[in-house]
Amino acid sequence: MPKFSVFVLFFIVIFSFFGSFVYGVDAYALRADAILVAPSLEYPLGTDRLGRDILARLIEGGKVSLIIGVGSAFIASLIGLLLGSIAGYFRGAIDNGFVVLVDLFLTFPTFFLLLALVSYVNASSWVLIVIISITGWMTTARLIRSESFQITSKPYIKILNIAKVNKLKILFKYYAPLLAPIYFVSFTFGVGGAILAESGLSFLGLGIVAPQMSWGTILSSGKDVVEIAWWVSFFPGLMIFLVTFALINISNYLQSLTNQKQIQS
Repeated sequence: MPKFSVFVLFFIVIFSFFGSFVYGVDAYALRADAILVAPSLEYPLGTDRLGRDILARLIEGGKVSLIIGVGSAFIASLIGLLLGSIAGYFRGAIDNGFVVLVDLFLTFPTFFLLLALVSYVNASSWVLIVIISITGWMTTARLIRSESFQITSKPYIKILNIAKVNKLKILFKYYAPLLAPIYFVSFTFGVGGAILAESGLSFLGLGIVAPQMSWGTILSSGKDVVEIAWWVSFFPGLMIFLVTFALINISNYLQSLTNQKQIQS
């Protein structure tokens, strides 16, 4: 299953970033004589209600969705890694402040917090990356903090502290390698979560603004014609499902490897 998931993810990345070289149809072209055409040889995935080619739009929208997913997950996981490891290592007042900050963010449901932030700015790819990152680092930070507590209690860390070794050196040389598996697991989960968050916002009309497009905006554009043109919403929804499914499988595999290493150690 991990090999299949990696293959699916690799195929979708190639499809999104290099598909336009193979399928050179303009994703923005309007065709008055091809409105809501069902999948056919001429239009492999059909057209939408403005006559735009769905396959070309999936390729173009995939770039935006994947960039938002990977960018948001990277930043959110990095924030969680830094804050969680610092809180777990220094403890005391720093850890107490960390707990208050996390509890403050968790007081508000994540998606409603996203809605509140997006409603005050004009959404773009980079804005969504920042906003989704701000609302998605807490889980990673709590996991990193918990693991950092265990690392801090190890004898060799106590010896390094007694020897007054530079704290940054301790964090980067001894903490980072042990925390890396958790980071990568959180990152893979975060990519799927960010893509779903962007899709949800776009479905509500608060995501990517035209003429830009993402899988979420394409999915949203077909909600009014789903009864007569199922393909408009089905194919972008399928892409979102495949990416999320593949990432969850990869995350579960990485997590099982991490658990095995911990048991062996």
